Amino acid sequence: MVAKLTKGFWPKVARIILRNRILILLGVAAFTVFLGLQWKNMQFSNTEANILPDDHPATVQYNAFKNIFGEEGNAIVLAIRDSSLFTPSKFNRWNKLSKQLEAFPEIDFVVSTDNLKVLVKDDEKQEFIMEPFIKDSPKTKAEVEQLKNHLFEELPFYDNLIYNPKSGTIQTIAYLDKDIMNTAVRNEFILNDLAELVKNFEEETNLDVRVSGMPYIRTWNTKSIVDEIGIFIGAALLVTSIIFFFFFRSFRATLISMCVVIIGVMWAFGILGLFKYEITILTALIPPLIIVIGIPNCIFLINKYQQEVKKHGNQALSLQRVISKIGNATLMTNITTASGFATFIILDSDLLKEFGIVASINIIGIFILSLLIIPILYSFMPLPKNKHLKHLNKKWIDFFVDWMERMVRHHRIGVYITSVIVLILSIIGIYQIEITGSRIEDLPKDTHYFKDIRFFEEEFDGIMPMEIVVDTKRKNGAIKPATLKRIDQLGTVIEETPELSKPISLVNLVKYSKQAFYNGIPKYYQLPTSQENTFIMDVARKSSNDGNLLESFVDSTGQTARVTTFMRDVKIDRMEEIEQDMLQSIAKFFPKERYNVFMTGKALLFLKGTKYLVKNLLLSLALAIGLISLFMAYLFRSFRMIIISLVPNLLPLVITAGLMGYLGVPIKPSTILVFSIAFGISVDDTIHFLAKYRQELAANRWQIKKSVYAALRETGVSMFYTSIVLFFGFSVFIISSFGGTKALGGLVSATLLFAMLANLILLPSLLLSLERSIANKEVLKKPQIDILPKDEVNLKDK
Repeated sequence: MVAKLTKGFWPKVARIILRNRILILLGVAAFTVFLGLQWKNMQFSNTEANILPDDHPATVQYNAFKNIFGEEGNAIVLAIRDSSLFTPSKFNRWNKLSKQLEAFPEIDFVVSTDNLKVLVKDDEKQEFIMEPFIKDSPKTKAEVEQLKNHLFEELPFYDNLIYNPKSGTIQTIAYLDKDIMNTAVRNEFILNDLAELVKNFEEETNLDVRVSGMPYIRTWNTKSIVDEIGIFIGAALLVTSIIFFFFFRSFRATLISMCVVIIGVMWAFGILGLFKYEITILTALIPPLIIVIGIPNCIFLINKYQQEVKKHGNQALSLQRVISKIGNATLMTNITTASGFATFIILDSDLLKEFGIVASINIIGIFILSLLIIPILYSFMPLPKNKHLKHLNKKWIDFFVDWMERMVRHHRIGVYITSVIVLILSIIGIYQIEITGSRIEDLPKDTHYFKDIRFFEEEFDGIMPMEIVVDTKRKNGAIKPATLKRIDQLGTVIEETPELSKPISLVNLVKYSKQAFYNGIPKYYQLPTSQENTFIMDVARKSSNDGNLLESFVDSTGQTARVTTFMRDVKIDRMEEIEQDMLQSIAKFFPKERYNVFMTGKALLFLKGTKYLVKNLLLSLALAIGLISLFMAYLFRSFRMIIISLVPNLLPLVITAGLMGYLGVPIKPSTILVFSIAFGISVDDTIHFLAKYRQELAANRWQIKKSVYAALRETGVSMFYTSIVLFFGFSVFIISSFGGTKALGGLVSATLLFAMLANLILLPSLLLSLERSIANKEVLKKPQIDILPKDEVNLKDK
């Protein structure tokens, strides 16, 4: 039934294309202009994509935290580690910087030495008041030293918040307006206003200012992505055009191919704008991917056109056969490639779903472009000259094809033994892979903001916020002595964990209140006794200076408290250990019947998101294999053929995974993407080879050996060309400053190289050894799809 429906389809397509050339070109131009108008809707991502779905428990808990305490991670931190800061001129200039920051509408408020408040007790009114840390600007070094000693020795509340007493580092914290956190205004402020302020300060004082914080990191990260898009597109065009010209030695063929992929890139940006998707680190890869994936389509079509011209010199017949013979096989290869990307659509992650949708649509789009533009443009041009066809008879290509045929003909046992040995070694390597990763592991290592991240980790023990929410299930339960004691016990566990910073919570404020109650004597910075607690908390509640002192640590009902700490950049396995230790301590200190306690924060979301992503990407790989198996079943109607076709495509994935184990490359989101992408692309060669092999079987009266060698000779060159283009095309991603993009480029390139060798040597060997039962006239008389029309058979018979 399917064969009847599809019979003669591609010759009809060829006639339609060649009879409506001007109309089709005008249609392509109009659609390109339409998509070009959508570019105005493109915008770079200002938000931090949450990999987890909205209904995931970790997301629900994080949203619950934000509803109570508001947005976390909106702080920009500036720090100086230099003893010369503690001189009047530089210290006052540092305080002036915080005033300048606070003057900007984008800044909500600033915590710094300039506006630091000291909690003191007003004996007359029996309440705490907030007095300024600096009453008058210091004029002498002695005054600055006095302030420094007061801060470092007498105000432990600000330890690890404003200063590090061990190194003498001073920090200013600027909290951004939460309404601009996920907008372009944030980027403009950080890249322009903040950068200008810091630059002027450094020039005036000759001090090195370190800047970090999640908004700052995200902004500079986005800028790095933007800067790399143009580099990737330019590099992909340059590399693929050079390789294409080296193979074909034709400026005309090279220019036509570049024209096709450039229009494909324009379509890619247009579709991003049409769907109003943000440009992220993944969607930024799509334009160069379209170039790399589109060039093989051009190679197959142009190579076939030149082969036909060489055979009979009839341009019209050559163009008709290019479309009718290569069209369906190229369509199937592009569908399998698109399937590798489309499997990301099933994931709940918006980041990957958008990447999968846009990539799969554009892969089909580049196929349509190449099928329409290449034959039409060649129809307006004179026939290729002999010099343009010389590449079809290159001696080194003949040598390569002869080597492949020799391996398949005489060394099949050696091929199998080598494959089995490599498979065993790869499996051993797979067992050495770790599922790991870290929040900043893939960030550009040579950037100033990455170095500053390490600085703040060293000075203040972490950058990724982690929150513990304590719900006491009763009003004002958070300020009860029993609850404060439990929070303090948990804080001790946090402080003893090397990867976590000193916690900040209601306990710190209560300890500070007791210290203030006892006239600021540092040794009283401790939790009050039960008798002291009643009076001290009463005084704290009556205090109204600068708003409620408790609002940053407790909700408005006094029922729910937060404990804030920051985590160093650690591997996921260590993050899991820390999480388990914290959960055990929570269970120990907070009975479930009295407290509802949960952990959240960006650090935990990253941990849960990475584990979720790895699990679902493995599912997408399994789905890609399943979908492509269905395509093979549709094409060949043979279970054994499906197995034969999958083996040379799965083996390279196993080899790559084994290499990752030996080289210490962990499984993480940026590397797990490799397998679905590479599998979808590498199977293209298999389809081209098997399509030609089946046609040769019919032409050679079911002689397997003759058919295999004929298919190898005719498709081997194109498969080699496309594999080399793909290898070097994906290699351009190695120049990225992002570790994830770099790993993606290197691993996909390696996988495709292994896949080329497997499809050119292992696949023909398997066909010769295992496929005899498939080569029967009953199956082959009724093919599902006429991939190669019968006029080629007739031509060979003649």
